[in-house]
Amino acid sequence: MDTLSSSVIPTKGQLERKISQQFHKLYRDHLDHSPGKITCQLVDEKLFLVVEDSVTKPEQLLVERGEADLAATVRGDLANALRPEITDLIETLLGSKVVDVLSDSTLETGRTGLVIVLSESPRIRLSGKSSD
Repeated sequence: MDTLSSSVIPTKGQLERKISQQFHKLYRDHLDHSPGKITCQLVDEKLFLVVEDSVTKPEQLLVERGEADLAATVRGDLANALRPEITDLIETLLGSKVVDVLSDSTLETGRTGLVIVLSESPRIRLSGKSSD
């Protein structure tokens, strides 16, 4: 029974892949946008994400038309609007309360970075093998 219970606990890599996949889904469902690669790194009670090609078509259009300030405002508003969904997603996937979500985007490179601070480190298996 111990083997069964430890095999249900995901590895760090499994969690990071699942979070990346769910962030892709979040962008598609809420922004109708498919971002590029999402790099996810879980370190203790912190989760770091870099989202490539995160800038939506309306934001790109604003930048192209010389409205970079407005595009930055839109980007900030979108980040604030997504914060509750991001919090729910991470708390569900990691089983830890989200204390803070910090994010910033660079419209010129199309990248968004997020730092998510958790109340505690999520429970993970140290390797693919179950050995306690």
